Amino acid sequence: MTKKQVALVVAVAIAVGVFLTTVPTFRHFFDLGVYRGAVRYWLVDGGGLYEFHYQDTRYGFTYPPFAALVLSPLAITSWPVAVAAALVLNAAAVTLLIRWYFVPILRRRGCPLWTPCALMFLGFLVFEPSRDTFSYGQVNLLLLVLVCGDLRSRRSGGIGIGLAAAIKLTPVIFIGYLVLSRRYRQAATASVTAVLATVLALLAAPDASREFWTDAFWDTGRIGELYYVSNQSLRGVVARLDAPATWWLAGVALVVAYWCWWVRVRRPDRVTGFAVTGVVACLISPITWVHHLVWLIPGVFLLLGRALGTPAPDLRRRRLAALLAGFAVMSSSVVWIWWAHPIGWAAFPGSNAYVWLSLALLLVLTRPVWVTAPRVPEMTLTPPRPRPIGPG
Repeated sequence: MTKKQVALVVAVAIAVGVFLTTVPTFRHFFDLGVYRGAVRYWLVDGGGLYEFHYQDTRYGFTYPPFAALVLSPLAITSWPVAVAAALVLNAAAVTLLIRWYFVPILRRRGCPLWTPCALMFLGFLVFEPSRDTFSYGQVNLLLLVLVCGDLRSRRSGGIGIGLAAAIKLTPVIFIGYLVLSRRYRQAATASVTAVLATVLALLAAPDASREFWTDAFWDTGRIGELYYVSNQSLRGVVARLDAPATWWLAGVALVVAYWCWWVRVRRPDRVTGFAVTGVVACLISPITWVHHLVWLIPGVFLLLGRALGTPAPDLRRRRLAALLAGFAVMSSSVVWIWWAHPIGWAAFPGSNAYVWLSLALLLVLTRPVWVTAPRVPEMTLTPPRPRPIGPG
């Protein structure tokens, strides 16, 4: 990098640092504390995994027992080491996403790599879903990498999705996408992987498994209030309107029906299919906290690549401006303006802002102009070149 490029990155980093220390709320690695406290209470203190409550709150462990096995090293890890490990792993996940989605765009256009990639990494720190994932010490970015990693694997495709689904239930929808898109071998691999991981947890922790699948899984009160402004799903919209749950079921039915039709009839490429499925998962889930919206990131990268490839300069500028505007809104923490009074029609437009952006992203990604246009090479995540020995 030249001196000017270094100065630019440093200046943006300082601006990001000022933003992070003044605008958003720091989450104090709350979810990491839940993970660590729960597995310590379970493995060290001999208590029940789903009986633990963090710092005298009602919040405890909500994931399947296999997730607790994966997180079990936290039981013997000090708090500073746990925080450092979470930051490093999330930073590595961001780096992989940039490598998989953004670097091909730059290479296709003959752009330098280091300065744009450094600026993109800083953008992840500003974007509220990824910012909160860092701040909470959450696992969302790691699960996203597991799922997106299956795009790059021809031989072991499905294993990442299966493991992610065994850790947290949201990625199960990607198995549905594989079935709808007639990728039956990958769907079978993902299903078998998820089942084997769940059976492993059952053998290793039968009591915790029984409690989760017969009690904790059905207790929605363990997760939080549906109307809480952080719940940026269709269910959250309905709850904030204090409307009947049938409204949510109708909305879910419409979104799922549209998604199924689109996958079966349009037959999108895998990158677009995965991106759209991530958006659908956020919309139909009963609980989609803001940090869960990292599942929108592949769709945003996809639109970025295609917007940059738009031949008409005016249209290209408009599309890039729209993407920048959406990024700015989802980095602004705007929904939290209504955190104290989220219920009612007065709060309806602003308290659901991220839901509207998710719906807009779904519609834009599934427009025929995006799907039927010539494929854009930079977003086709071509697997690495074959090697003589071992998978690609």
